[in-house]
Amino acid sequence: MMKNFFKKIIDWSNKRLDLTNLAEIFLSFSGLLYGELDRRLELHEALQKALKKPVPKHVNFSFCFGGITFLLFLIQVFTGILLALYYRPSPEAAYESVRHITNDVTLGWLIRGVHRWASTLMIIFVIFHTLRVFLTGVYKPPRELNWMVGVCLFGVTLIFGFTGYLLPWDQLAYWATTVGTEIAGGVPIIGDFLLLMMRGGKEVSGETLTRFFTGHVIILPLVVFILLGLHFLMVRRQGISGPL
Repeated sequence: MMKNFFKKIIDWSNKRLDLTNLAEIFLSFSGLLYGELDRRLELHEALQKALKKPVPKHVNFSFCFGGITFLLFLIQVFTGILLALYYRPSPEAAYESVRHITNDVTLGWLIRGVHRWASTLMIIFVIFHTLRVFLTGVYKPPRELNWMVGVCLFGVTLIFGFTGYLLPWDQLAYWATTVGTEIAGGVPIIGDFLLLMMRGGKEVSGETLTRFFTGHVIILPLVVFILLGLHFLMVRRQGISGPL
C-alpha cells in the first residue's frame, strides 16, 4: 500500500515537473563542470586518495561521536549566522530582538529552536566522544597531543554554551550568568581577575553582554576552527586508533 502511495507521488511529480528531464540536465551540467575542473585540477585522483581509505573492523558507532559533534557544530555556525542577522547585542534591544526573531521573522522560531537544541546535543556528544577516547585508552602515546587538543575543544564547547546562554537577556539568562561568573570569581589567586574580565565590571551589565556576544560569535569560533584543523590533521596523520 505504501509502495503504491509513493509511486503515485513520484508519477504525479514527474508529470508536472518533468523530474527525469531536470535530473538529466543537472547531471549533464555537473558532469561537464566536474570534467573541466578535473582536467585542470586532477580532482578525481585527489578525491580517490582522500576518501578511499579502509575502515578497520573494530570501528563501531561509538567512533562516530566526534563526527556527529562536528556536524552539530556546522549546524550551529549556519543557524548562528542567520540569527546574527537579526540579533542586536545591547541591553535595550537584545530581548526584543530575540522576541522578534521568535515571533515575527519567517521560520525564526525554527532556526532558534534548531540552534538551541543543536547546542545541547553538541555538548552531549562531545562528552560521549571524550569518554569513548578516555575509556579506550586513545589518549596514550603517540596520540597524547591530539588528546590535549581534544580536551581544549571540550572546554571551548562548554564556554560556547555558557556565553550563548546570556544572549537572550532575560531573567533566567541574567541570573544564570551572575551565578556562573561568581563561581569563576571563586578561583584562587586569579578569581577576581576572571570575574572582572568576564563581566567587564562588578555586576552583570551591558558590558558583560557585549563581551559574551563577541566571544560567542568571533573569538570562540576562530579558536574552534584552529583547534579542529589541528585535531583533524593529527587524526589524518596517525589514523584511527586500534582496539584495546
